Amino acid sequence: MNRREFFKLAAVSAATVALPGRRVTSAASASKKQTNIVLIMIDDLGWMDLNCQGNKRLDTPNIDKLASQGMRFTDAYSAAPVCSPTRAAIMTGQSPARLGITNHLPDRQQFQPDNAKLRSARMLGHLPLEHVTLAERLKEAHYATAFLGKWHLSGRGTAKDGDLAEPKLRPEHQGFDVNVGGCGLGGPPSYFEPYRIPNITPRREGEYLPDRLADEAIDFIRANRSGPFFVALWNYTVHWPMQAPQNLVEKYESRIGPGIKDARYAAMIEAMDAAIGRVIETLDELKPADETLVIFTSDNGGFGGVSDCRPLRASKGYLYEGGIRVPLIVRWPGVVKGGTTCRTPVISTDFYPTLLEVAGLTSEAGKTLDGESIVPTLKQTGQLKRKAIFFHYPNYAWHRSNRLGGAIREGDYKLIKWYDDESVELYNLADDLSEKNDLSEKMPRRALDLKHKLQAWLAESAAAMPEPI
Repeated sequence: MNRREFFKLAAVSAATVALPGRRVTSAASASKKQTNIVLIMIDDLGWMDLNCQGNKRLDTPNIDKLASQGMRFTDAYSAAPVCSPTRAAIMTGQSPARLGITNHLPDRQQFQPDNAKLRSARMLGHLPLEHVTLAERLKEAHYATAFLGKWHLSGRGTAKDGDLAEPKLRPEHQGFDVNVGGCGLGGPPSYFEPYRIPNITPRREGEYLPDRLADEAIDFIRANRSGPFFVALWNYTVHWPMQAPQNLVEKYESRIGPGIKDARYAAMIEAMDAAIGRVIETLDELKPADETLVIFTSDNGGFGGVSDCRPLRASKGYLYEGGIRVPLIVRWPGVVKGGTTCRTPVISTDFYPTLLEVAGLTSEAGKTLDGESIVPTLKQTGQLKRKAIFFHYPNYAWHRSNRLGGAIREGDYKLIKWYDDESVELYNLADDLSEKNDLSEKMPRRALDLKHKLQAWLAESAAAMPEPI
């Protein structure tokens, strides 16, 4: 059986077989035309790492075109400043604090600095199978589902799960008909085949991983063009190691300067853009283009070793804007007006309720969702109901230089609370995007109000907190 035949078989199965133990809550039928969904998430792509975001030293024509055809969000956030918590939040609609997945998997206590005052909060080492994922919900509405790329949610099993091995926690056990590349790896051993990723079948030595994953996405879309389909194209790129086609590396060596710190990284971005462009072109060639919602985003801020995150402060692994503010572009023909810009703060936890609404599904009774559907924002028909968004990062990143803390953004104001000494920092992001001017002493009442709201959210979420050493 070739790959295309396999994808077609997966589509038939998705339309005819209900998941064991899952109660169908949608009245959708296979004959009713539904919106296809393509959720593209790039790993470690910084807020300034696209031409359309203002970095004119980078060439990203395909993503720029996508932005011209849809809505570009200026104030979009990842659920966490590192990858695994954000991925879990998208799959469940719940915050990392509520899930107990607050750092990149598996949990590594050895990241603790020698002079640390606090011990990292304890956390889960994987996304438990008991969670009903976005893919599992979409299958209730007869979606064929494919996961392509980086999963990083199956770090290890626990006794509670019957000592599940890592392969039993991969996407195919969380609602996806097809899984190419999704496993416990946080980064690929190589971007050029042989990749040494356990569930990518060898095909052609020397091929580039973003191109391979684009091919897989294109094959799945063509095989399921009658829809509905859900493609989670979660690229490993532009995560370390820095590897890209040599001709692109040479191109950017002459462009090093503000906006580009590393020619290899810039080359990876352009190569990613070209691969994503082929997927979008396929949608445009086929009828599903007019019936497909495309989301393009990143799982956290750019890696500071290679990404120039300015004007944002800091980078991946920090609660400052450089660690959590990310690109977000949404194209939805006939629904989202092309070339629009939205300044409403949104967060990746919002994707779960948003895509449920797009698919005609309602949230499960009794399940707390930390995200809110942004469909009214996309349609420009209403405002979001929430007043604030929250963050909780009680763990040390791999670089060991971050302080453990939480954050809240309400309106233009953002407060960061540090867990080691209970101190706070307050910034007006409308006037101070680079977070240079701490207003906590000048505006003590606002700082105290936001601190209390953050503390109440942490308590309601039953967030695990760091402990004194």
